[in-house]
Amino acid sequence: MVKKVVWSYRAKSSFDRVIAYLQKNWTEREIVKFVNQTTKTIDLIQSGVVTHRSSGKKQIYEVLVTKHNLLIYRVSKFKYELLVFYDTRQHPKKKKY
Repeated sequence: MVKKVVWSYRAKSSFDRVIAYLQKNWTEREIVKFVNQTTKTIDLIQSGVVTHRSSGKKQIYEVLVTKHNLLIYRVSKFKYELLVFYDTRQHPKKKKY
């Protein structure tokens, strides 16, 4: 059985912020590259072959999407819940799940 991937409100919001930043400061090419890399990462999470690290909290993991964007997600019995996209250039104390 393949687990379902669910986007939290914060994940959608933080993803949209990354896209808005890329639209303002970069080109369409970088936006497409980020979206493709995000899709690939989510597919790897869902297939169970992603290299992730523990966040220090139970059942919550982190995986790099790009060198500047970290995806934080929770694993439960029936689903993967995407919690938030985090900019790796921020102070680690700003990570909120």
